[in-house]
Amino acid sequence: MTIRELIDTTEHRPWKMPAQPWKFYQEWNNAIFLNWQVDLNDLKDFVPHELEIDLFEGKPWISVVAFTMEKIRPKNLPSFPPISDFDEINIRTYVKSNHKTGVYFLSMEGGKKLSCKVAKSISQLPYRFSKINRTENRYISTNTHFNDTLDIQFSIGNAITKKTALEIWLTERYALFQDTEKSINEFEIHHLEWPINTIELKKLEINYPRFNQLIKGKPHSIQYSKGVKVIAWGKLATPKTDYKT
Repeated sequence: MTIRELIDTTEHRPWKMPAQPWKFYQEWNNAIFLNWQVDLNDLKDFVPHELEIDLFEGKPWISVVAFTMEKIRPKNLPSFPPISDFDEINIRTYVKSNHKTGVYFLSMEGGKKLSCKVAKSISQLPYRFSKINRTENRYISTNTHFNDTLDIQFSIGNAITKKTALEIWLTERYALFQDTEKSINEFEIHHLEWPINTIELKKLEINYPRFNQLIKGKPHSIQYSKGVKVIAWGKLATPKTDYKT
């Protein structure tokens, strides 16, 4: 699919695309979604008060998403694989802001130090480096600074042709929200609907000490996707009401 075809396919979106030109292209490939329903009071401490926690049937969720970022580049420049291609893990929850539903990242890890540095400097997203090793059916990550570990062994199942309401709610998000000391930043994105498959976990060892109250036991929902092509717009920064210069 060309970028023009991607831009012209919008019927699945919950709101109109931005009128401004898009700024970045990227691909999120071979993604594993591990999803937990969590307690609202446990989650509130991790989300800035300027954002409303989104609920599915009255309950909040978090997801650990392990995938491979590829071909990330500015609109009018080619990608540079030593920086643009890297494995990533993010831990996210689901929020509302400015009449839009989106995601908020509790954690973002990349498998290349330079890629993390560049991505963080451009986007202000909270990237940090972790040692990540990915093979066809395994995804391993360690971060000694935070004592974070992740080890997933899996096999991919059949394509899901009829998604549940929860699967749509968890995957179809077209905005990212992130906080800095001074502002809440909003990023609009666009992609086709995630194609998803069933996935069987052969092994799951996950330990993120900061999030032990949220990530407990087996995931309540899991999916695999071969990935999506994504265009993204620049950040829209809204000053925090309680920030003092």
